[in-house]
Amino acid sequence: MAYDNYLTKKSTIPLPLPKPVENCIQTFLPKPFLLLAGISGTGKTRFVREQADASASVERYGIEKGNNYCLVPVRPDWHEPSDLLGYISRIGEGGARYVVTDLLCFIVKAWKHAASSASTAGIEYKDLNSICPFWLCLDEMNLAPVEQYFADYLSILETRKWADGTYSCDPLLKPAVINQQLNKTGSDDLWDKLNIGGDEPLNAGLRDYFSAVGIPLPPNLIVAGTVNMDETTHGFSRKVIDRALTIDFGEFFPNDYEQYYEADKNKTVRTFDFPRLSGVHRESDLSSVPADPDGRKTIEFLKSVNVVLQDTPFQLAFRALNEALLSVVCFCPADDTQLQAVWDDFLMMKVLPRIEGDQEKLACDGDKSLLTGLAVCLKELLTEIWETARPDLLCEPLVNGVILLNPCRSKRKLDWMQKRLLDNNFTTFWP
Repeated sequence: MAYDNYLTKKSTIPLPLPKPVENCIQTFLPKPFLLLAGISGTGKTRFVREQADASASVERYGIEKGNNYCLVPVRPDWHEPSDLLGYISRIGEGGARYVVTDLLCFIVKAWKHAASSASTAGIEYKDLNSICPFWLCLDEMNLAPVEQYFADYLSILETRKWADGTYSCDPLLKPAVINQQLNKTGSDDLWDKLNIGGDEPLNAGLRDYFSAVGIPLPPNLIVAGTVNMDETTHGFSRKVIDRALTIDFGEFFPNDYEQYYEADKNKTVRTFDFPRLSGVHRESDLSSVPADPDGRKTIEFLKSVNVVLQDTPFQLAFRALNEALLSVVCFCPADDTQLQAVWDDFLMMKVLPRIEGDQEKLACDGDKSLLTGLAVCLKELLTEIWETARPDLLCEPLVNGVILLNPCRSKRKLDWMQKRLLDNNFTTFWP
């Protein structure tokens, strides 16, 4: 994969960047789709609720706690998108009706909060700093095959784009469903169920916009799926993993029994905000990153990793590079140690979750395998943190002057995966 000319593409919209990580309290996510992995009972679902509550603010956003959060328990019998997005019902009198879901109502609620006005010509947004993130939690996400019931979202997610000051996204619910399959009574019923009926100007504008282009993903929607891997659940394809940020709770937020009766007095989890970029440009985005102002270090890092992964199913493409650079922009590392910490977390979120297989697939020969080859490569690339502690980018110290440190996460995970491969003749990232 030729990465060298990646940053010469058209500029994305320049947006305010977060402060360097040691001063940052609120962190922009590189992508609005998270997989929260870990054994049962580690607090994954509660984590999503706490993130929503930490973001909600009547003073800043006009949003009370709980109003920017939606919990959707996934059922094992979900096998197609209507389970999440709703469907047309022709049972009863008066013509077809659209059966809405909690997810669709929540999406429209997020749109209603983010928009200052709307019409068939488009949506005018509030100031980005006045828009609250809306958190959707898909609880036990892999109880059903994700690629089946979540297929529409996975495809539409990649059409999100910030460019020239405008956010755009393809529709989840296409306008033909509204305009061609519903009569006026049916469409009025749909708007009422989505809480955008009536004569209020914003409601009327959103109805016109949705009728013209459909209902897209709102810019402030963050989807987080909780994941357990056991005999009741399904695995993930690389299509799903490639589109998500995977957070292994055992590595990022390990349970500490000593803190059971009271909160940790040393640190707190950072508050995550919705993404403000969909792509990265050298001049408008990376120039303010002290540790990698032109993205060259990150490009060389990913090229070196790809050499090890070449000719395997785990090779990385342009999407991986884009999201690596987005991570650098979002965390804005001040020096090489922090930059390598960003790379370390990127490996844990985007690269290692894709790697799984038996000894043949991972070219295991004695104690050597694809995993050990990757470890040798990373030892040379992560010289500042491989053998020593690295800064924690997802937690915030509660005491001024304290720097939170963790062991190199990818090193620990590679060792664990390699041991699992040798002991069981098969390995995977998932706990």
